[in-house]
Amino acid sequence: MPTPLHSEQLLIADSGDAPPRASSRGRFELVNISKAFHKAYAPALQSVSLTCEPGEFVVVVGPSGCGKSTLLNIAAGLMPPTSGEVRLDGAVVRMPGPTRAMVFQEHGLFPWLTALENVEIGLKLTRVPKAQRRHRAVEALKMVHLGQFANLLVHQLSGGMRQRVSIARALVMDPPVLLMDEPFSSLDAQTRTLLHGQMQEIWGRTRKTILFVTHSVGEAVRLADRVIIMHAHPGRIRREVRVPIPHPRDFDSPEISEVVGVIRREIEDEVNRFNAETMTHVAPR
Repeated sequence: MPTPLHSEQLLIADSGDAPPRASSRGRFELVNISKAFHKAYAPALQSVSLTCEPGEFVVVVGPSGCGKSTLLNIAAGLMPPTSGEVRLDGAVVRMPGPTRAMVFQEHGLFPWLTALENVEIGLKLTRVPKAQRRHRAVEALKMVHLGQFANLLVHQLSGGMRQRVSIARALVMDPPVLLMDEPFSSLDAQTRTLLHGQMQEIWGRTRKTILFVTHSVGEAVRLADRVIIMHAHPGRIRREVRVPIPHPRDFDSPEISEVVGVIRREIEDEVNRFNAETMTHVAPR
C-alpha cells in the first residue's frame, strides 16, 4: 500500500534534490530569462531560472498569459530572450537545432507524405543515408505504436495518430532534450489518456530530458517528475511541486488526485491574486 502523500511534503523551493539519472547528457538550463514585448504593459517573463536534470520530466503550468509558451519558444531557440541565456550541457544555445526537438500543439505534418516519410524528413535534411534513416524512422514509429501505419497519408490517420507521428519525428533525431507545447490539447479526453500512458512508456524507454507545457493540471501530474507553477504578468516561477509517485503511474490513484489538488489550489490563488491586482488598478479613485 503506497504511503499517503501530504501537501506539505510536495512543495519545494529548490530543484537541486532531483533523483540522479543514468545519463549525463541533456542537462538543460534556462538562466535568468526575461522577455518584454514592445508596448506590452508588463514583461511576458521576468528573471525565470529553471534547470532540468538529465532524464527529468518537467511540466510547466499556470494561468493563461503567464508566459508558458513564450518560455518554451525561447528554450527552443525560436525566440530570443530580452535577457538571460539557455544552456545545454553547459554550452549556451541560441538557435534552433537537433539537440532540442519541439512538438507543437498542431502536428505540422506534410499531407503529401506518408507517416514514415514525415518521420524521415529531419534525417533527410541532415543527409543521413537513406537505408539508415528508413531504419530509424521505422523504429521510431514502432516506439509510438504506429509501425503498421507507416505507409498511410496524413488524412488517413486519426488526430491522436497524427500527434504520435509528430512525436516520432522528434524522437528519431535522438535529441537529448524534447520540448512539448500542449501536444495533446486538441484531442478528446479518451485519446489524451491513451497518449499519457504511451508518453510514460516512451519517456521510460528513452529517458529524454522533457520540458512540457500544458493547461491541464491532471496531465501535468500524470507525467511529471516536477511541476513548475507560474506567476502571471509578469511570468515568474511561483512554486515548484515534486511528484513523488513512481512511474508508471495509476492515473486514477488517490495519490495523483492529491497532488492535482495541491497544484489547482496554487493556480486558483494566483488567478485570484492577479484579478485582485487588476481590480485595484482599474477601480475609480
